[in-house]
Amino acid sequence: MHSGEALTSVKNQYARHMIPYVIGFLVSLGLAFYNIVAAITLFMGTLIFFIYQQVTMRRERKNWEQYVLSLSHQIEEVGKEALTTMPIGILVFDQDRRISWYNEQSRLIFELDMAIGIPLDALHSAFDELIEEEEDEATIEVGDRVYRVYYNQIHQTLYLFDMTEEAEMEQKYVQTQTVIGILYLDNYDEMSTAVDEQVRSEVNRRVTVLLNQWAQRHHIYMRRTAADRFFLVMNERTLSELENNRFSILDEVRDATKEQRIPLTLSIGIGCGETTLTELGNLSQSSLDLGLGRGGDQAVVKRHNGKVRFFGGKTNPTEKRTRVRARVISNSMRDLIRESSRVLVMGHKNPDMDSLGASIGVMKLAEFVGREAYVVIPSGETSVGIQRLVHEVENDDSLYSQFLTEYEAQPLIDEQTLLVVVDTHRPSLVISKDILDRSEQVVVIDHHRRGEEFIEDPVLVYMEPYASSTSELVTELIEYQAGSRKLSILEATSLLAGIMVDTKGFTLRTGSRTFDAASFLRIQGADTVLVQHFMRQDLDAYIEQSQILRNTEIYADGMAIAVAPDDEAHHQVLIAQSADQLLNMEGVKASFVIAVLPDGRTGISARSLGDVNVQVIMEMLDGGGHLTNAATQLEVSREQANVMLKEAIDHYVTDETEGEELE
Repeated sequence: MHSGEALTSVKNQYARHMIPYVIGFLVSLGLAFYNIVAAITLFMGTLIFFIYQQVTMRRERKNWEQYVLSLSHQIEEVGKEALTTMPIGILVFDQDRRISWYNEQSRLIFELDMAIGIPLDALHSAFDELIEEEEDEATIEVGDRVYRVYYNQIHQTLYLFDMTEEAEMEQKYVQTQTVIGILYLDNYDEMSTAVDEQVRSEVNRRVTVLLNQWAQRHHIYMRRTAADRFFLVMNERTLSELENNRFSILDEVRDATKEQRIPLTLSIGIGCGETTLTELGNLSQSSLDLGLGRGGDQAVVKRHNGKVRFFGGKTNPTEKRTRVRARVISNSMRDLIRESSRVLVMGHKNPDMDSLGASIGVMKLAEFVGREAYVVIPSGETSVGIQRLVHEVENDDSLYSQFLTEYEAQPLIDEQTLLVVVDTHRPSLVISKDILDRSEQVVVIDHHRRGEEFIEDPVLVYMEPYASSTSELVTELIEYQAGSRKLSILEATSLLAGIMVDTKGFTLRTGSRTFDAASFLRIQGADTVLVQHFMRQDLDAYIEQSQILRNTEIYADGMAIAVAPDDEAHHQVLIAQSADQLLNMEGVKASFVIAVLPDGRTGISARSLGDVNVQVIMEMLDGGGHLTNAATQLEVSREQANVMLKEAIDHYVTDETEGEELE
């Protein structure tokens, strides 16, 4: 009610009290014409009652004013007491963010003797951040207590409420949430077929004992659901313990079976977060698939909010794939190609020899099945080696006619078109995102360890992180389809070049299957001299590489970091070659080269000899690759990239597993 309305109400109420007296006075005046004595008596009586009421109302008003006055004084005293003694911290500060007043509770919270005039950030660094961002509230920790801070911008006041008990209850609630996991013995079948029954039984017993002891030690419910699979149920408190010791069971099982010809390794998929049990089960299976796609021997923890953490994966994966799987994939590819109208093959941006060689191999595979196929190449600038290969292709009219830019390839896409993506599984890295989005049937062939980002709903996935290169995988697929048909010399040479580049001339990530694939390509006519021509470095590139390596710093323990001296653009292949060259230096365990790419981003190429897992370091910077060969691209300057890289290296060095990752 407004003040005007309240005044009107009071006036109306007073008028209603006066009505009886007005009537009495009027009646006495009218009665005076007939009986003067009665009129005087009525008038005097009315007057006496009127005076009595006025005196009474004045006395009541005075008593009310005294009550209000005493109540106001009491409220003021209570307010003063609340400011000084109630368990709420109050800090008042001035325009310079210096404390101008604080109550007793604040003194106890921050253990103050005299705080008038000191800066707010001297009490807690979060106060400045709260004020600068103009947030209404925040949560801080002071000692072993937790406080909720409310900020009154108008009066420049901070109120601190002790929320320790509530925080402890919330922590207990979080720690008791259900977590579901799946534990898988990566190479149980291979081990079973490679050793005799007595050794197999002993290894199985030893691993089972280790797993049971591990489960009992951490209060995990574990049930074996298959010879190579276990079902796990735990809570968040147990999961925190496992993360703190970096899932040491991975190392325990590997060490216990390392004497065998095929040592056993584990993969663990964990699903957690505030969600349903069904979703937790799906998360755990998805985590396991992700871990296996990255080569196994690691634990993957995936939360409902999408956050993923990796533990383990610090060892170089051994060759576990079988020719049976390669034959099955080859037959599946044949069926998919037959059912399609045409085949488009696409690699990653800034293609290398492996990407283009594998693309040519898939195109040839489609020809063997009887379908037209085209390779999508980028319309921009490519590396010198790729330019040399494309130049050789230009001399072959029939082959060159099957090379299209992304704009030329788009009109060929229809419902029956099959798109084959090679040497990458990340949608953000393909040559044309538009072609990928428009294609309804997509096949992924890749040798990189799987990351969280993945092409959506592919009809077939052939990912083997144990393979040296995608060209090696494609060569094996061709072997099962070629029959009496042959590759041309240039086609075989392209595939061999892809293998040789990714293995650094058969020195890294090379297994027996790699040499089998190379032998098949040599039989098909692959020209090693032509491969050397593709890989040859010109003088300008060598000088450019030398200028980059002049600014090399040895950081941490054998980590060599070279930063390009200026903002001149350098091609990704040259950066990778510089990292390879730097790795040849004495005492260098891992090399990192930072330079600006032609598209304006800053690229980092990383290499190692196997002692350092550069893949994990690059994944911390949203990149990826292999244990000895990885890279990333960042939307920051060279200087910022250098700082971020050193932070990632520091995190890696302090991590016992040499492989924890946050995504």
